[in-house]
Amino acid sequence: MNAPHTEEELEALLAQPYPEDRAALAPLTGNLILLGAGGKMGPSLARRARLAAPPALNIIAVSRSRVDVPGVESISADLLERGTLDQLPDADHVIYLAARKFGTAEDSSATWATNSALPGLVAQRFANSRIISWSTGNVYPLTPIASGGATEQTPLAPIGEYGQSALARERVFDYFSRRNATPLCFLRLNYAVDLRYGVLVDLAQRVLRNEPIDLSMGHVNVIWQGDANSICLRSFALCSSPPRALNVTGLATLSVRDLATRFARAFDTSVEFDKTESPDALLSNAAACAELFGPPRVSVDQLIDWVAHWVRDVKVFLNKPTHFEVRDGQF
Repeated sequence: MNAPHTEEELEALLAQPYPEDRAALAPLTGNLILLGAGGKMGPSLARRARLAAPPALNIIAVSRSRVDVPGVESISADLLERGTLDQLPDADHVIYLAARKFGTAEDSSATWATNSALPGLVAQRFANSRIISWSTGNVYPLTPIASGGATEQTPLAPIGEYGQSALARERVFDYFSRRNATPLCFLRLNYAVDLRYGVLVDLAQRVLRNEPIDLSMGHVNVIWQGDANSICLRSFALCSSPPRALNVTGLATLSVRDLATRFARAFDTSVEFDKTESPDALLSNAAACAELFGPPRVSVDQLIDWVAHWVRDVKVFLNKPTHFEVRDGQF
């Protein structure tokens, strides 16, 4: 795949379905509804679903602001407003994307309402649907670098209120899945890269600005957002009651020091480092995901090349830093 040079090319690349996406959606009919589709991932996921799905499957995107994707019905709504969920159309298949992370330290109640109260309302409204709920690797504790990251069997022990509220989201969905026999799947993402945001973009921008690189969270996992989108669309078959969880990220444990050095080389500049690597980090092991769906199509080397080109030459960003270096869970 060639590096995108414009936002239009980037959006097209993120949304371009793989043959496996089309095969997974081919049997589906009726409505597929994306709740909270106005965030970083929602629009490209909706577009990918529309391109992959047969005409018999209606794609509906629900968000506070309009999601402008050709062929996708857009509904503007605040999901926490009383009565909103009742007014939405029924759907056999639901993708739940609503979440709140940044700003938790300043307004923790809003985070808890979005991440833990809303899932209970959604689970009851769509009790007869198959639900894929995006979750996060922040439900895990920090794990030793040499361990390869937390697996789906690692005991959940989130750090900070955001991670705790994300765990609450899973627990609430789990309760209603068991109560109503609703098939459900959790996708624990850690971290997606779109060339306008992501851990690699954060690092590349700092290197280009000659800012010191904080090494206290010295290792990370990343995955191309297009690959994460594909995994999502292929995960309805995994939905079960009680729910199944799946880590969604790349297979490699990546050194922040090495990544920054590679960006410095690409930019023909030097890089300085601050602090030292800790013996543990927020890491996820995606071996189970790779066994089910194969490894990510876009390699880390390809991502580094694309990000370097984008940060140096295109310079279009969402200005939403990941704060991946945070170790105390305070976002």
